[in-house]
Amino acid sequence: MAAFPLMANRAYRLLWVGQTVSSAGDALTLVAVVFAILRIGGTAADIGYVTAAATFTRVVFVLAAGVWADRLPRHLVMLTSDAVRAAVQSVLAILQFAGLAKVWELGLGAMIFGAAQAFFGPASTGLLAEIVPADRLQQGNALMSFAARTCAVGGPAAAGLLVAIFGPGLVFAVDAASFTVSAASLALLRLAPRTMPARNSFRADLTAGWHEMVIRPWYWLNLVAHAICNFAIPAYFVLGPVIATRMLGGASAWGAISASWAAGAVGGGIITLRVRPLVAANLALALTALPLLALVRPMATWQIGIAAALSGGATIFINNVWEATMQQLIPDEILSRVDSYDLLISLVVMPVGYVVAGPLASHIGDTGVLVGAALILGATCGLTMLIPGIRAVRRTSEGMIADLPLRKATETVPVG
Repeated sequence: MAAFPLMANRAYRLLWVGQTVSSAGDALTLVAVVFAILRIGGTAADIGYVTAAATFTRVVFVLAAGVWADRLPRHLVMLTSDAVRAAVQSVLAILQFAGLAKVWELGLGAMIFGAAQAFFGPASTGLLAEIVPADRLQQGNALMSFAARTCAVGGPAAAGLLVAIFGPGLVFAVDAASFTVSAASLALLRLAPRTMPARNSFRADLTAGWHEMVIRPWYWLNLVAHAICNFAIPAYFVLGPVIATRMLGGASAWGAISASWAAGAVGGGIITLRVRPLVAANLALALTALPLLALVRPMATWQIGIAAALSGGATIFINNVWEATMQQLIPDEILSRVDSYDLLISLVVMPVGYVVAGPLASHIGDTGVLVGAALILGATCGLTMLIPGIRAVRRTSEGMIADLPLRKATETVPVG
């Protein structure tokens, strides 16, 4: 398979190992944090608040993170992020082992975790583009997510069993250890010196990143669509565990459903190795509406799992295609800053989705929220097909990605 020769690259191999282990730990925690909240008397609204806290601080810090990822060695930025997240998960594990954890403490930990995660994302996007040849970027992204999701297939189901038997503290401790492995792999990287951009004011650096985004209308319009989808999808993650607890058997059922999502994500990674058009990836994202609809009048766990698998495949498919597209089309010296705007626009309304899902369901019912979110997802993905620039993004016979000619600099809108 075309992607596997990438493993001969020592830097890519180290990054792959660290991120695979870290992602497996995260797969455990996704289930554990939900049932940690429910175990201490939290509600669906509390699940939304804690998750929103992590997303909120990620959004707040992401622009600064993009600037520093372009100014500093990116692997060192990522290593620091891993160290902070390992510390946070260790403290939360101790609190839960001691029976002292409270919802507000989980929320505070989520906020610190989200801030550290903000710095990891833009640096990771830029680092991969440094390590992998341009014509192999999509395969590099796909292989990274393929391995991580393969390890994560059993993670949620295992987390459900571990939570049921030992409590969530053990899962948080395992996640802390996984971040330590990731940090160690980054510390072992030996990279060629990178040409750093000229040091400007913080505002000038942000403006340069904004400029590179707005001269590509297809790019920022697609980001708006991603934002709308990210507003709707929290309904699944907030209401799903509650419905699973109430009607499907609890943590083990939700763990199995989450594992199905990860299994689908593996399939999405395989598809990405061969299928490349951005338009196809946007259309596939409409499949994320299926698990929402499967929860309306809860189907059997295995049926919801199938819907979740299709959703996971679609999500990883578009993520890999999207990252490879921007990594080729955005200049390296400004890539992390553009990625920070990417994350900001994509995630800015996601905390709102997490916060409102629980309270809204208590007023209009789970069905209204789930169906409404599914309709938003489907309609948004369909409307992206009306944007000519998205349809024009294509891969050339040489394996490179091409798009429409850029707008002139005089047409851009300055920041602030």
